[in-house]
Amino acid sequence: MRTPFTKIIFCTVIWIFYFLNSISAQDMRAEYMESDKEKQALFEKARREAEQAKEEAEIRHQKIVSDRSLLINAIKDLETNNKTLEQEITGLEERIAIVKKEESELRFSLSETEAANKELAGFIRGNAKDLSVVLNQSLQSALTMNRGDFLKPLIDQTGVTGFPSMDDIKQMVDLLFDEIRRSGEVRLTQGMIIDREGHETQARLLVLGNFSAVYEMEDETGFLLYSDQSERLFALSRLPGRGIVKQNEAYINGKTDGVYLDISKGGALRQLTHKLSLIEQVPKGGPIVWPILAILGVAVLIVIERIIFLFRRKIDADSFTQGICRRVVKGEWAQCLTLCENEKNKSVPRVLKAGVECRGMDRIDMENALQESIISQIPYLERFMSTLGMLAAIAPLLGLLGTVTGMINTFHVITYYGTGDPRMMSGGISEALVTTMLGLTVAIPIMLAHTLLSRKIETEIGLMEEKAVTFVNTVFRQQHLNR
Repeated sequence: MRTPFTKIIFCTVIWIFYFLNSISAQDMRAEYMESDKEKQALFEKARREAEQAKEEAEIRHQKIVSDRSLLINAIKDLETNNKTLEQEITGLEERIAIVKKEESELRFSLSETEAANKELAGFIRGNAKDLSVVLNQSLQSALTMNRGDFLKPLIDQTGVTGFPSMDDIKQMVDLLFDEIRRSGEVRLTQGMIIDREGHETQARLLVLGNFSAVYEMEDETGFLLYSDQSERLFALSRLPGRGIVKQNEAYINGKTDGVYLDISKGGALRQLTHKLSLIEQVPKGGPIVWPILAILGVAVLIVIERIIFLFRRKIDADSFTQGICRRVVKGEWAQCLTLCENEKNKSVPRVLKAGVECRGMDRIDMENALQESIISQIPYLERFMSTLGMLAAIAPLLGLLGTVTGMINTFHVITYYGTGDPRMMSGGISEALVTTMLGLTVAIPIMLAHTLLSRKIETEIGLMEEKAVTFVNTVFRQQHLNR
């Protein structure tokens, strides 16, 4: 059963739905009428535009018809002009053919001329390059600044526009003859050089053609090297020997006709700068050089000690022995003993003192006593001599050891790096040769000193024996006379 309230709501909803449908139908009729009015307006506008376009098309048609006659007349005029132009073109083509033929003939002639000019210019330019090289390598360029600068633009010229002029050729010839003249001159001049300390300074120069140059300053005289890169003269880093310096100074001052020069243009002088002295070569010998130098030091100390020892024992043995013998003849034994005591540090007085002290013995006993005294002096004389001989024998053996180790290092380098770069092997070879050289250099003077000292010691021993015999003979001769 439906309640009255539900019925009221249901009727209200139906009524609202009906009211909305009626409103929607009225709106659709209104929109349709509005759309129909717009269609009528658009149709009217299209009709008016079509009529206007028809009128404009008629006007254009009339204009085209009126311009047609003008176009026909213009075409006739163009056809007439075209015929005239064709006739002119035909004439121009004939003229062009003639000009092309003339152009080909001129080009052929021009190519021949250019070839000749290029050949001549190339020949001159090649000679300019050769002259530039000659001047660059010439020692004379260091004395004349910017000597060959005019050749640079001449060498760089290309094409016909760069053809050398007669003035350029004349200047080249003059410069070449000037170089020939200067390269044969020996002259004194003043010039700027780079000294051994790297400073630019003024010096008196002796230029010997293109071979060598000598400089003279207040404190030194030496040779100069020419650098073709900077075209400057550089003082040789090492001064020449004193004899060479004196000879060059005498020649500069006009006192002699002889002078030293390097005909290799600096090659020999550069070898002089790279020449190493013995002291400079020692560090290249590796670790073996230090024992060799130690041997040299010990040997020098021994030689000095032996020389001082023998010098202190030096005495005029003949005069001393004669004085002793005179007193023996007179029987002045106390004075003989005093003389021997005064010279007790000498070998001969020591031996004769032993004879004086044994004056009461028979001949055999006295000779034995003197011989014993002589033998007792020998160890003092021969002290360190065996050591010196041993050092003389060890030094070359150490040099040979350094040679072996150096060659081992060389072969080790060859094993790893091959023989492509000799500089890699130079270290081992240098070590091998330097140690051998140093070992011999040390051993030879030591052997010479050992020999000389041994001779001196033998002489000293022989002198003691001789004076001992003289003393014995004098004593027993005097005893025989006293009987």
